[in-house]
Amino acid sequence: MPTQHSLNHMTKALRLRQAFKSRLPAVALAATLPLAVQAQTQEWQLNIPAQPLNQALQELASKTGVQLLYNPGNVEGLRSTALNGRYQLADAIKTIIYGTGLSYGLNGNTVTLQLASKDSLQLSATEITSQKPGAVTEGTGSYTTGVTSTATKMNLSIRETPQSISVVTRQRMDDQNLTSITKVLEQTPGITISRDASERFNIYSRGNEITKYQYDGLTTHVQNQTQNMTQNLTDMSIYDTIEIVRGATGLMTGAGSPSGMVNMVRKKPTREFQASLEGSVGRWDDYRGQVDVSGPLIESGKLRARLVGAKQDNDTFTDYYSQKRDVLYGVAEADITDTTTVRFGIDYQKYEVDGQTGVPLFYTDGEQTNFSRSTTVGSKHRNQELETTNYFFNIDQALANGWKLVIAGNYMDVDRDISNSFSMNAGTSTAVDRETGEFTANRTNKITNPLNQKSAAINLQGPFSLFGREHQVIVGYEFSRYKSHYESYGYGSTTSNLSTVHEIPPVPNDNQYSAQDFYIIQRGYYGVLRLNPVDKLHVILGARASDYKYDTYYDAIAFGYGYGSSYEKTGEVTPYAGLVYDLTPEQSIYASYTDIFTPNNVNDISGQVIEPQVGSNYEIGWKGEFYDGRLNANVAIYQVKRDNATELAGYNSSNVAYYRAIDGMETKGIDIEIAGEVLPGWNVSGSYSHSRSEDADGARQTTEHPLDTVKLWNTYNFSGEWQNLTIGSGARWVSKTTAYYTNLSSKAIQDDYVVVDAMARYKFNQHLSGTLNINNLFDKKYYTAIGGLAYGYYGAPRNITLGARYEF
Repeated sequence: MPTQHSLNHMTKALRLRQAFKSRLPAVALAATLPLAVQAQTQEWQLNIPAQPLNQALQELASKTGVQLLYNPGNVEGLRSTALNGRYQLADAIKTIIYGTGLSYGLNGNTVTLQLASKDSLQLSATEITSQKPGAVTEGTGSYTTGVTSTATKMNLSIRETPQSISVVTRQRMDDQNLTSITKVLEQTPGITISRDASERFNIYSRGNEITKYQYDGLTTHVQNQTQNMTQNLTDMSIYDTIEIVRGATGLMTGAGSPSGMVNMVRKKPTREFQASLEGSVGRWDDYRGQVDVSGPLIESGKLRARLVGAKQDNDTFTDYYSQKRDVLYGVAEADITDTTTVRFGIDYQKYEVDGQTGVPLFYTDGEQTNFSRSTTVGSKHRNQELETTNYFFNIDQALANGWKLVIAGNYMDVDRDISNSFSMNAGTSTAVDRETGEFTANRTNKITNPLNQKSAAINLQGPFSLFGREHQVIVGYEFSRYKSHYESYGYGSTTSNLSTVHEIPPVPNDNQYSAQDFYIIQRGYYGVLRLNPVDKLHVILGARASDYKYDTYYDAIAFGYGYGSSYEKTGEVTPYAGLVYDLTPEQSIYASYTDIFTPNNVNDISGQVIEPQVGSNYEIGWKGEFYDGRLNANVAIYQVKRDNATELAGYNSSNVAYYRAIDGMETKGIDIEIAGEVLPGWNVSGSYSHSRSEDADGARQTTEHPLDTVKLWNTYNFSGEWQNLTIGSGARWVSKTTAYYTNLSSKAIQDDYVVVDAMARYKFNQHLSGTLNINNLFDKKYYTAIGGLAYGYYGAPRNITLGARYEF
């Protein structure tokens, strides 16, 4: 207990109140109740990050004007829970002291804190409800979220949603230095990554590629034949949360694979001023800087804006392979009326890369290679630039009786240019001579590939009463259009060598080799009911009617011929059904079903588009939501059946890929995940995933993806004298993968491997912190991807990044 000289005026007031406790008449306490109730009805918009409790309480008192009475000795070494959202006083207090062992009393505008005990001072009899985590994760310090709408468009918790959902929060991205979407997805349960080229990442879940990416819930399409897959190169500086739904999402996206969907949720303007500066330096001359400023433009906070800028310039572990990123994001939000909020913004990213990565998997004698991780089979003069601009808007209109109307739109414009490309032939028969180091190389003088996508959506949702119970409904319409044009110039083939390929200079050649166009348009009408027939049972029923059109034309200009193909479907209905049964207030079991309709956009050997994939998706599981939503856990078992699944079959004489259809494809698996705060200051993310795909004869498919993965990560923020220190570590275990190449009569093997990462952060004061990240701590050599083309892509060797952050 501190001496009398060390007590501040708050402590003195608390002791005085305690001294008079026994003498205070009950009638006087009762007289204070109206004041307490009045204070509790007021709401504040609060954004107070997790920090030492004493600092958090002082910030809360400053922002709300309430009087906080407590003994400093009782809060020493304790840490607060973050506040981010609108709170009444009682909810704010209970949230900020969660897990500290303190109790509180309310009396008008005064809050008293003390150690919890049966004799704790209670100044008013107040019924308190806890404040769960909200949809915004920034500033919460959390590894989970309280609200998600990606799977159903309804604002439900993860436990209330009858599908597998994983969330990577802002805190998780900051802790692990996850600066790109591929780094985020590499850490996500049930997700695996393959590559067909240096900048062409193929993201897989449950045996199939994820081809749908959302920005704030608006769907965009990924098509990998031209390699313009800008979504998979996205920088994370402007995003608050990444939500990943595993399994079929046809209800929300219409035509799509049963793999899943990635929703990237942008940061939003804040009602209070906040700003930060960040910088980092890492191995291979990796330099990164970032600025983030947000706040009100007028005193009332009804007009607010945010500006984020980031720049990164780095070499890599591959010789002559370097990258640059420039990101700029601006968004404004306005409360036009008490019920209408409008948001408009622009985000821009320029991604530039010189050289290329990837090594040949085989020698010409069929043996698997084992090159150094720095090996390159491309010219250092190769350059690629992608400039992506998104223009977006959102209108939220609150209506009577809890109803809401949302209108949103996004326009994506992409310019992609490649020059001076010279590298090992990209094909399934790629191999290098063991003795001479020679291989077949391709040259393309120039590639241009502009692309644009339009997305728009409108939905109406709200509660209604039926048979004396409240239910929810949502109806909506979505439109999307994808348009891409590809041209290549100066294509040729020759022989090169490992020792000289990187020095091959550009050779001017403006002769056009090929052109290709893609056009995809989709419209969808959907409706979803969430019925609550009894207290513990929730039924979600929905359907979507989709119109889909796909056209492509390939012009082999150098060979004097061309061919096109198209597919159109009207009124394709995708049903959805889900059941959630609450075992307890914290635990539930669920089951869900949906149809699969996935138009294929690849051709067979005759140049015809392969018929759409059709099938069904089943999932059952258990979910738990603990500690007022700060910890989520789930177990899911699933089965996916489909016909007309596709796999790469080879390349024709024009070096254009063709595919074959697989009927009777079946994928079975299990996902187990836990994410959130297991103890005060201890955040955990852990998962195990098993996925096996077989054809109708029981032969395993997609062997280039692992059967099993385990992904673990955790951080711990100390208390007491070490309260400014946070440490973390994790590991990823990936089971054995193989890829068989018929043309080479060879099989590439990547044995199972473990990669260990670690981090430490120290907060020097309220504003400045420093973070150290160590990736691949034990310097494991492994391929992150094999398959498709006969290339392998090494994971990065051990590397260290040191960063600093200053918050204003």
